[in-house]
Amino acid sequence: MERAAPHPHIVHEKVDPMSLQGKTAVVTGAGSGIGRAIAVRLARDNAAIAVWDLNGDGAAETARQITDAGGKAIGMVVDCADETAIKAAAAKVRAEFGPITILVNNAGMAPFTPYMEISNELWDKTIAVNLKGPHLCTREMIPDMLAAGWGRIINITSSSTQSGSFGQAHYVASKGGLLGLTKALALEYAPTGITVNMVPPGFIDTPMLRAAPIDAEAFAKTLPMKRIGQPEDIAAACAFLASEEAGYMTGQTISMNGGRYMGSA
Repeated sequence: MERAAPHPHIVHEKVDPMSLQGKTAVVTGAGSGIGRAIAVRLARDNAAIAVWDLNGDGAAETARQITDAGGKAIGMVVDCADETAIKAAAAKVRAEFGPITILVNNAGMAPFTPYMEISNELWDKTIAVNLKGPHLCTREMIPDMLAAGWGRIINITSSSTQSGSFGQAHYVASKGGLLGLTKALALEYAPTGITVNMVPPGFIDTPMLRAAPIDAEAFAKTLPMKRIGQPEDIAAACAFLASEEAGYMTGQTISMNGGRYMGSA
C-alpha cells in the first residue's frame, strides 16, 4: 500500500499583533505625564508619533526621548482646542509621516473650584479643552482612518465620571461629555474598521496630580491597591487599544484606577 506523501513543513511568519509598524499616531498633551508615557509606549510598538502640546519644550523633550531610543517622532506646539491650529498641525504630520490612523485625545485641564465659584469663563474653557478639543481632533483625523479602513481613537476620560469628584463639577461634566462622545462615535463608525474606546485614569503620579490641592498619598491609602498609579499603567491600556488585538473592541472602558471603581460603566 502506497503511503501518502508527508505534508510539507509549513513555516508561519510570526506577526506581532501589538506592532504598530507603518502607523502614525497623534498623542495630544504629550509633553509630560500620561501623554508622554503613551507617546513613548506607542513609539516602542513602532508607531511614528506626533507629540502635540502647548508646552513646546515638553513636546520636544518627549520627541527627543523617542528618537534617542530609535523611534520616529516630532514635537509640535499645538492648541488642541483650536480648529485652525489642529488642521495646520495635522497637515504637517501627514507631510512628515503619512495618514494619521491613531489618535489619543489626552490633552486636558483639571481645575478644582467649588461649584458656585465656577465662572462662566472657566466653565467654557474647561469644556473647550476637555470636550470640544477631542471633538475637533477626531473630526480632523477620521477621514484618514476611513480612507485606510482602519483607525483607533482612544479618549482619556477620568474615573471621576464614574464616582464624581468634589470641587470639580466643570471637569467631571467635560469628561462625562467625552464619555458620551466615545460611545456615540463607536456606534456610528463600528462598520468602518475604526474603533473608539476610553481609558479613565484613577490617581496617577503626574505633574497635574502633584499640583492639585489634595493629599494624593493619603487618598492612595484608601484605594484597594494602596498606591498611586504610574503613567505607564495608562500607556499599557492605550497600547492594547491601539493594537490589532483590540480590533473587536469598541465603545468600551478600560479602568486603570487601582480598584477605585469596579463598575462596568
